[in-house]
Order: sequence, then structure tokens, then C-alpha cells
Amino acid sequence: MDKQNFDFEAFKKQAAARLKSGETLLGKDGVFTPLLKEFLEEALEGELEAHIDQDEDANRKNGKGKKKVKTPVGDVELTTPRDRNSTFEPEIVPKRQKTLGVDLGRQIIALYARGASYSDIRDHLSDMYGLDISPATISRVTDKILPLIQEWRSRPLERVYPFVWLDAIHYKVRHEGRVVNRAVYCIIGLNQEGYKELLGMYIGEHEGSKFWLQVLTDLQNRGIEDIFIASIDNLQGFADAIESIFPQTEVQLCVVHQIRNSHKYLSYKDVKPFMKDLQGVYKANTKEQAERNLDQVAANWGQRYPKVIESWRKNWDRLSGYFQYNKDIRRIMYTTNIIEGFHRQLRTVTKTKGAFQSEDALMKLLFLVQENISAKWNKPVHNWNQTLAQLSIIFGDRLKLNL
Repeated sequence: MDKQNFDFEAFKKQAAARLKSGETLLGKDGVFTPLLKEFLEEALEGELEAHIDQDEDANRKNGKGKKKVKTPVGDVELTTPRDRNSTFEPEIVPKRQKTLGVDLGRQIIALYARGASYSDIRDHLSDMYGLDISPATISRVTDKILPLIQEWRSRPLERVYPFVWLDAIHYKVRHEGRVVNRAVYCIIGLNQEGYKELLGMYIGEHEGSKFWLQVLTDLQNRGIEDIFIASIDNLQGFADAIESIFPQTEVQLCVVHQIRNSHKYLSYKDVKPFMKDLQGVYKANTKEQAERNLDQVAANWGQRYPKVIESWRKNWDRLSGYFQYNKDIRRIMYTTNIIEGFHRQLRTVTKTKGAFQSEDALMKLLFLVQENISAKWNKPVHNWNQTLAQLSIIFGDRLKLNL
């Protein structure tokens, strides 16, 4: 199409007629392609003229070149203007760029965040834009996330979190030529406005109370002064580690973990009757009623399953803490389901991975996934205003630290 004689009204009539005849909108011969070509070439000419007008050195137009670019409506071959001094740097279609309107860095990171492998990302960019991107280039792009991760890891935290859930999720990582297990320590807090917040993710060699102590110390160094209730599983020494850093914190062992642990020791034929009796313990209205029902479970099953009963007795003080609160607070604290649900969402993206190439590769993906997950935490938990009123009575001045 000769742009000097381009007639937009005529083009509209011609485009309408071609559409009615069933021709495609897109592609080399698509209805919209000539209009896009006209627009881009006019824009390039305008950019060059503005550049020459502002150029302090003697400069002028110096012929034209050809360039094929991929666009949302298909491939377009452009006639590109040049200047004598070769100082012209167009913005609308930059030099050496062969794809229009595509932020490749953002596309790579978005694909990576969905769990796509480097080969999957290469194939996608090749199919969509005809680009051959090397794994090293993809790695360099995703490495731009690392400073953001470091900044996120060290950000200040609020002084008080009424509820915190702590648990670890495990992954395989390549290290020094072999595949090893790594524990990712995750902490979710519920702030004083009732919103969930991922406080941190830390990678350790394996889950243990010693590393949890380092995690808790880091949370304290980042500004946390008080946690009212911490919900955890029954990892040995875990509760003691929490209380050594936050001595006023009440540790609630996950009741669901305790039930699952009991289930493992039961004969198949005893599961249903035992669990029915056990419901009278953890679903009781009061701690006193729960203890009477636990005594009854011990009378019915103690001889057959002494270790199960012993485990409930041994952990009772930290299992039964939720009985002193109303149903809204009980629902929040009696289990670690909130952080387990977060881990399930992580696994949805990471489940296709075998072993990560490095701890950095693992953390890059988890960081991107958690951003997508936490973006949906935009509402306070159910009935938060009444829950906060209860907390203000129970915990008194401790709640005012961050107000």
C-alpha cells in the first residue's frame, strides 16, 4: 500500500467488504494488517523528523530499510527510515526488536510463576513470537527476582500479630551434584486488621526446632514483639523454641495433626468407633467436659491402644488451650489448616517439578507463587470485629502495642 496515497475512508470500505466475504482479520494478508503497517511507518517517520530537528549535529534522512516484526495481528513488513549519523533510536519499534508490544521479561516471569520449565518457556516464545531464547537468558531474567526476594525477606513486620501459623513444606534440590531434601519454613500471621500475611519463607536442610529458633529470632529482629497464639504441629522442641523467643505466646498444637497421628495406630476395624468416641473430646463445649470424655476414651480403648491415649495425655495442656475461647477464636486457632491450605496451593504449581536446580531456583518460584496467592488475601477473616473485641478483653494492653 502506498502511504502517500493512503485513503482511510476507502480503506474502511474495503476492510468492511473483505470482512463480509469471510476474510481473516489477522496475519500477513489480514484486514487490519495494512492499517497497522501504515500507522507504524507514519510513526517512525514522525520520530525520525523530531530526532533530526533536535539533533545539534548536521543530520538528515538517509534512505530506508526493511524490517519484519511480529505483532498481535500477525507479521508486518515495515519500511523503516534511517538517518545519516545513525543516531536515530526509534521508540515505537526499537532497533533489533522484532516483536511489537511484548514485554518478554514479564512474559518469562509470568510463565515461570505458573511452574513452566525453561524448555516450556522457550517453546512458548518460539511458537508465539518466533524467538529463540536460551536457557541462560531465561535464567538471567528470572534472577532479577532475587533482589526483590531479599528485600521482601528483610521488610519490617508489625509489632503484634494475634495469630500465627508455622509449618514447613519439603522439596528436592540439587546440591553439589546430588539431590537432597530441603525444608521450606513458612509463617503466616493474622494481623490486627484480620488480614492474613505471609511473614516469611526460609530454606533449611531439614525441619527441626533449632532452625525454627533461627526463624523466630529473625521475625523478632524484623519487628515482631508479641504473638498471642501460635498454632503448630507437634515437632519435638518446637513449642519450647517459640516460648524462648516470645515467652507470652500461647502455643496451640494442631488438633487435626493429633487426630491423624492417633489414626495411624488403630486397627482398621476400630477406626470408626474410636474416632466417634474421640469426637466427644475435641468437639466438647468446655475443657472439663473434654477431659471427662478423654477419661472415657481411655477406659474404652486404653488397654488396646495405650500409646494413643498416652499421646493425648502428654500433649493435653497444649492441645486443649482453645477451649477457653469462643467459637470464632477456636475456629482460627485449633488447627494449622490455614498454612496447610497455603502449602497445597504451592504444590499445585510445583508438583510437576522433580528436583530444583538450586535453592535460588526453588525460592524464585515459591516467591512468585506466593505473590499470586497472597494477592487474594484481600478480606479479613470472618467475624473479625467481634473476634478483635474478644481479644482486647483477653489480652488487654498487649493488643495496644501496634495501635
